[in-house]
Amino acid sequence: MTQVAARLEELIQDKANDTLTPSSCSSPQSTTQSHVASARCSQAAFPIPGAKVAEVDYRDGSGITPVRKRRYAAHDWRSDATNLLVISPTGGRTTYLACALALAACHSEHSVLYSRTDDLARRLGIARGNGITHQKLLKELSNIDLLIIDDFLTVGIESDAASDLFSILANRKHRLPTMIASQTGPAHWNAELPDGIAADSILKRLANNARIIDLGQIDMRRHCDSKARAHEPYWE
Repeated sequence: MTQVAARLEELIQDKANDTLTPSSCSSPQSTTQSHVASARCSQAAFPIPGAKVAEVDYRDGSGITPVRKRRYAAHDWRSDATNLLVISPTGGRTTYLACALALAACHSEHSVLYSRTDDLARRLGIARGNGITHQKLLKELSNIDLLIIDDFLTVGIESDAASDLFSILANRKHRLPTMIASQTGPAHWNAELPDGIAADSILKRLANNARIIDLGQIDMRRHCDSKARAHEPYWE
């Protein structure tokens, strides 16, 4: 494991959080703005289109508190280039939280792009066949207000995709934030990237300017399934 990966593991274990929240002084959206936000959410095709920050479970050990929920729901992503890493083993509902934050960002008039790592690598691979299309996609991914990459390096990616990922993260550095949602941590990411130098460069761009939400070891998927089965209208 590189020093960067080791440092990122230390950050993930650090439970210290700020307790301040941004002032809530935004004016209500107009009907037009609301329609635009709804259209933006629909076009994004989030895998959980009904995800809501208010419904994110913040039980002890989950790494998310009411304060953090309010802060991220009202966050101005364009004015803060700090990355966000959401880490949890399978079942921790990282995708739900990512979708909830993405939907809140859309309603705050941010441009958002969500993609799983494998889908993103496939899309980049197809675009690579045409130089103009490839550069256009890299520019889009570099300039979107909030880029969300889910299931980050759950499986390995090819060297060309890793090179594109480095380029995107380098272009966004100090400009715009990237949200990473993953069931694994930096040690696994380092191993799944095909080139050691590229791995170190990518991890630096994620680790050196990042906030961490460690959702802990709670299997929220199982908890929610059990809760649904206990609900009267549920049937199998």
